[in-house]
Amino acid sequence: MPQYASQSPPPLEVWSWIRHLPSTRDDSWPDSDPTLELAGTRDVAKAQKDGSKKSILLKAERTRVPGGEAASAITFSVFLEGFSQEKPLWVSNPCSLVSKPFFPDLLLQLLQETISRAPTVSGSHNGYQIDARFFSRCFESISLSSDQYLSQVYNLAFLGRLFWLCVFDTPSEVGSLYFQLLSSNINSLSCNSAKKSTFLRSIGCDGELYLMRSLGYISSKWLILRELQSVPFRPPPSPPLGFSYAKSSHGLLILKAYTPVLSMDRTCYNEQQDPYARIEAKESLLKYALGHQQLEAVVQFEYAVSSFQDYVKVRLRVDNIRLHVNRLGFRHDEDGKGIEFMDERHFPSRARVWVGPESGSSLISLGRSTRDAEREIETQRSVKSSLEENSKKFPFVKSKTKTAAKTRVKNWRWDQDAEGSVCIFDAVLCDSFSGAEVVGSWKAGSSSGDQTSLRNGFRKRYSGASRAFTKKGGVVFAGDEYGEEVSWRLDKEMEGSVMKWRMGGKVWLTYWPNEFKTTYSETRCVEWCEDIEIPLLVSS
Repeated sequence: MPQYASQSPPPLEVWSWIRHLPSTRDDSWPDSDPTLELAGTRDVAKAQKDGSKKSILLKAERTRVPGGEAASAITFSVFLEGFSQEKPLWVSNPCSLVSKPFFPDLLLQLLQETISRAPTVSGSHNGYQIDARFFSRCFESISLSSDQYLSQVYNLAFLGRLFWLCVFDTPSEVGSLYFQLLSSNINSLSCNSAKKSTFLRSIGCDGELYLMRSLGYISSKWLILRELQSVPFRPPPSPPLGFSYAKSSHGLLILKAYTPVLSMDRTCYNEQQDPYARIEAKESLLKYALGHQQLEAVVQFEYAVSSFQDYVKVRLRVDNIRLHVNRLGFRHDEDGKGIEFMDERHFPSRARVWVGPESGSSLISLGRSTRDAEREIETQRSVKSSLEENSKKFPFVKSKTKTAAKTRVKNWRWDQDAEGSVCIFDAVLCDSFSGAEVVGSWKAGSSSGDQTSLRNGFRKRYSGASRAFTKKGGVVFAGDEYGEEVSWRLDKEMEGSVMKWRMGGKVWLTYWPNEFKTTYSETRCVEWCEDIEIPLLVSS
């Protein structure tokens, strides 16, 4: 692969460029079609001789639609400059000038083609199509948003589509250019905006899932390359890559979040401390497989509003909390990597979620006491007697008493607490035999018998009758597990208003060996916090 000079590409400005395209009239359109350089660099060896440049370009061309005027549409294309390949990498469908300057049909095509390449081992997304009519209706509210938000959406769509073009369908040097471009625009893969829920809703629930897995795969590849270039370990980017948003709908408060595992903060780990130490090939493949994983979380609370003479009461209970660690892979035989590590994945070891009003006078009532460990005491007595005679005393009997205790411990322990006006729900994974908590009880580098026994107790954790996880490595808490109600009492004058609440969560993921023999272990965590508006309308 050629060596390139250090040159950081500027941030993407696709939306600004599209918005300021000239008119398609003959007297306004330039002789040469407008182009935008997405990424460009120079070959060090050739630059000293002829200054040849290699670039990835975006071009706009006037197009005539059958039955329309001479220039009734614009077609966009991505092509290479300075490479041997002259054929365009990608060509869009003709975009009608009626939709200019927003071009929702262009954005729809980019998202649809990115979703079609979403990594999944089941192929469940095959044939999925975004509803074009629903997307267009939702896009109307998107197009009325700020230019900054539209810029985020278009950059996200182009970065996702370019990945499959440059990394999979071109020579490696084109992929190198793409990752330089991605490094300068990595924050676009998070799309941190309060309006992102509108954008994700426009592509449907399934489309959202497939798009997040596609973007998670791209983020994971970038994070793996980033770690390979860093000695010693480089911390993950802050804020973490991924998406999170909250919304209220049909009597539910919903928080959704997607985060690649490598983007999470590593709280403790056990591996070789010498960064130059030789690592076995199998352990390298294990870490490669673990790097292609993503946490997908859904938190849902059911709520209702009641009105009383002096106050308004907001009641809330857990509807369900779903934590899944999804493997970002394709077919099992995609490239021969990670096949024997299919059952090696991180598992949820603690979840902490909270919800409450952001401001205003409120009183909170909890619905659960701090739970003591459930104990069952069994007493067993055995009597052993012997008759001893003594001339000075009467004969007597000797006896012994033996007592045994049994403790019933579930895999998950739930706690409930409050801080100010915020209610906190905490779930901690415990060993079903000893009751020891996974997070906090294990220390890096320690080899004590208790910790070794605890870790061995979670081997083959995705099979058996007493397993704490689903077959795919996730966990679901529904209302039957944790259905106690909490409530807030608010001032009567707030009835009928829209109140801002905060909803967030923090999740810990732990990796311990399942089938593979290794000493490598780690725990990572990620935290989200979102604003959500709740109308205080009395439930019928």
